[in-house]
Amino acid sequence: MTVETIMTKQVITVQEDATIEKCAHILSTNRLSGLPVVNDAGKLVGIVTEGDLIRRKTDVQTPAYLEFLGGIIYLDNPNKFFEDVKKTMGLYVHEIMSTELITIHPDDTVEKAANLLVHHKIKRLPVLDDEDQLIGIVARKDIMQYLFQDK
Repeated sequence: MTVETIMTKQVITVQEDATIEKCAHILSTNRLSGLPVVNDAGKLVGIVTEGDLIRRKTDVQTPAYLEFLGGIIYLDNPNKFFEDVKKTMGLYVHEIMSTELITIHPDDTVEKAANLLVHHKIKRLPVLDDEDQLIGIVARKDIMQYLFQDK
């Protein structure tokens, strides 16, 4: 079975320059946990999730460090800390979205989609055609319905 047969074809997206509040409204109104983010040309540029929005409202964990001879030695990567601070202060979707995208092709198998979701610990896969246009999305629930449908 191919991804095309189980994917959601009517994909709700959000523009990368949309506000966080607009994104939160779209997610809650449509009872979604994540949205593909597109630019003005309609190209997929990221994914924004409920987790991204919730993380924005939480305290940022400072990296572990030692003070030694008047200096600071970081035990954790301080770049991750600065990235988290930037996301916490974001007002627009492009400031908090994930840009490392895992995608799938409509002709790929459902098994491949399931493996990608499990391996990358993600909840949804944007489906792109040969021209890299977003044509659908496959979520965990889609795969569950396929795997455990009444026979």
